[in-house]
This record gives sequence, structure tokens and C-alpha cells, in this order.
Amino acid sequence: MEAELLRQIAISLPQVIEAPHFNKTSFRVKKKIFATYDSKTKQMCIKLNDVYQVVFVAIGKESIYPVPNKWGKIGWTIIETAELHEEIIKDALTCAYCTVAPTDLAATFIKAEQE
Repeated sequence: MEAELLRQIAISLPQVIEAPHFNKTSFRVKKKIFATYDSKTKQMCIKLNDVYQVVFVAIGKESIYPVPNKWGKIGWTIIETAELHEEIIKDALTCAYCTVAPTDLAATFIKAEQE
């Protein structure tokens, strides 16, 4: 997946800003990071709840996996973006957004998507 398309998907979510995070790009909602992207490795790292993490790891097989340390145990998940279809990445970004966004903002977004 092209970095620009990934960026467009992330910033299309309500109240998301893009900001640097060390040598990566981060996407934040209400000052909280829900995703980072490293253009050199073409890896995205997203924050998922336990259920979402299990589901996406099962879907992505070898292209989606928990960060191999304590961060992975609290939901941080690596996605090898070059290996996956746009829809899976869009769904993963949306789930990460809903995991990190305030409950009312996430609920408003989900309701708008269902209409």
C-alpha cells in the first residue's frame, strides 16, 4: 500500500491529526496515538483492543502480529502494509481509531458509518 493512501485513510477519520513520532509518522485522536507508519520498513503499528488484535492476527497470518514485547501484550500490533489489501488496512486503522478515541467520538463515528 502506498504511504499516501494510508495517510488519506487515517486522516479521513474524525479529529485525527498527523504528527512526527521519532522517525515515523503518527496519527492521533485527542492527542493519543492510534497508529504510526514507518515508510522505510513499510510497517504500520496500531493500537488494538484484545478482541481486535486476535481477529486481525488471524486474518493477516504472517503480515499482522503483536509487537514482540510488553507493548504487544497491551494491543500494539504490527502490520506489514505491502502484503495486505487496502480494505484490511482500512478496517484495522478504523478499529485502532475506535480503540483509542473517546467512547462518545468512536460511537458517533460508528453510527455515521452505519447510516
